[in-house]
Amino acid sequence: MKKSVKWASLLVVLTLFTFFGCKSKDKENSSKSKEKPQTKVSGFVVSPSLLINEISVSGSILPNESVALMNEIAGRVVQLNLPEGKFVKKGTLLVKLYDDDLQANLKKMQTQLAIQEKTFKRQTELFKVNGISQYDYDQTYLQLNSIKADIEVQKSMIRKTEVIAPFDGTIGLRNISMGAYIASSSLLATIRMEDKLKLDFSIPEKYSGEIKAGLKVKFNVHGDDKQYDATVMATEGGVDANTRNLKVRAIINNKSNELAPGSFANVQLTLGENKNAILIPTQAIIPQERNKSVIVTKDGKAHFVIVRTGIRKASLIEISDGLHIGDTIVTTGLLFLKEGAKLSFSNVKTNSK
Repeated sequence: MKKSVKWASLLVVLTLFTFFGCKSKDKENSSKSKEKPQTKVSGFVVSPSLLINEISVSGSILPNESVALMNEIAGRVVQLNLPEGKFVKKGTLLVKLYDDDLQANLKKMQTQLAIQEKTFKRQTELFKVNGISQYDYDQTYLQLNSIKADIEVQKSMIRKTEVIAPFDGTIGLRNISMGAYIASSSLLATIRMEDKLKLDFSIPEKYSGEIKAGLKVKFNVHGDDKQYDATVMATEGGVDANTRNLKVRAIINNKSNELAPGSFANVQLTLGENKNAILIPTQAIIPQERNKSVIVTKDGKAHFVIVRTGIRKASLIEISDGLHIGDTIVTTGLLFLKEGAKLSFSNVKTNSK
């Protein structure tokens, strides 16, 4: 009887020990399963880098001077000297309109002037001996000066029948023919001074303080990878209110047959450099409604830090505030991370000088 009671008690103790032991293991396994696993991400160690502040904008090549040749008055073309694509000197007569009527009227006035001068000469002698009154003398002098003024007006009308080359340059394509009757202000041709070329381009207003006369720029044209040089000569007086851009004009230093006025140009400007800039991959930036942030790892955990960005490159962006040299930031898996999440880096990169 005593033996059976003893065995029964031992069996109860073993049963209770097994039950509570299993329950303890279940609690331990349950607590382990509730622990968050470490998220594997890629990292980037912040290091000082060389940043050259370069911008690329589009521009246009222009002749040093360019004028549309137009006639001031209507008339028939009686002389035509517009050699297309040829060089002409300043003062060359390019187009002459019919002016026979004006020339005939001029000769008439010159004859009247000669007669009036003789009359005035005789009356001057008479006036000295009181042969005529002061009034008659003054009237003769007035008529003499009036004819001279009419002659100058007539000469100016004759000059308007002529189109003269305003400077040394190359004539473009002419739009008129010999004997044609043309209305006033008709486009006859163009003349360009191409001994030097200009380069016009516009830059965003935030760079306006960096542009000074004498700044060197480089550019290339479509279909030609060769780099050409130009020097900034002046800027527009202010920023355009519509585009918020500043217009810049430069003189091209090296003349080339490949550079034609009106051509498109891709302009590269170097506005300075920073040898200790902080550059990080662009994919590390988390855009927010008002700010931008990155995820920095501290003690193996993720922390969101607000940053201020600067110059953007192809795959890198400058951080002007918010990060320090030596910080490690997360570059992948940003959407799945929360503040304080545990991190495990699969790889870590750096951007050395």
